[in-house]
Amino acid sequence: MTVILDYGMGNLRSVEKALAAVGEPSRIQPNLNGAERLIIPGVGAFGAAMERIGPLRSEIQAFANSGQPLLGICLGQQLLMERSEELGEHRGLEIIGGDVRYFSPDLGVKIPHVGWSELTNLDPVLAPDLPETRTVYFVHSLITVPADAADIAATTDYGVAFASALRRKNVWGMQFHPEKSSKIGLQLLRNWLAC
Repeated sequence: MTVILDYGMGNLRSVEKALAAVGEPSRIQPNLNGAERLIIPGVGAFGAAMERIGPLRSEIQAFANSGQPLLGICLGQQLLMERSEELGEHRGLEIIGGDVRYFSPDLGVKIPHVGWSELTNLDPVLAPDLPETRTVYFVHSLITVPADAADIAATTDYGVAFASALRRKNVWGMQFHPEKSSKIGLQLLRNWLAC
């Protein structure tokens, strides 16, 4: 059973529908009870999200350390990090080392990054049954900058190459929205579920 964590910020129903489309049973709930896999979705500001999810910090960290699959989507990927500079400095879940930073205003691209962009340097675990060009849907103004480049599971170029997916052992992040990324997004979810 995959649990979609409901902490009041996220596209819960669209993630649930995407999982149903790939044949994965899931539950939306405000805790980790019965979770074999955990998805942390998220839309909104980092600090507000950490205020809401904070009471579950140690439980989420224990889940990550247990070896069970965990996936953070969009803001959920950012929450996995140590800290964020969004609207001040905020401490994250500290599961993956590194920071969440704004796109530089000097890049010459429109911020927020909204729309379809390509995944490159994709982790082989996520790659099966995908076309050579893997375009997915993004909505974000900040990027994750892991302390260890080995934690990067995919990159995307938007004025600068950034970590569009992360992986540390059983813990994954997707800065894009797989649930809004059509057939490629669904296949990425299938591949994650198979890992």
